[in-house]
Amino acid sequence: MEAAKTSTPVENKEETSLKGTMVSVLFVLGVIVVMWVGVFWLYMSRV
Repeated sequence: MEAAKTSTPVENKEETSLKGTMVSVLFVLGVIVVMWVGVFWLYMSRV
């Protein structure tokens, strides 16, 4: 029984860790999209 009690908080900790990972991935994705839009805008302004 004690093993089952300790596994529940570990699962909650893993879910929190994965939420943080998802936020980080979305942030990096946002930076990449902003960079691509900037480069595209620069290209279009010079063409």
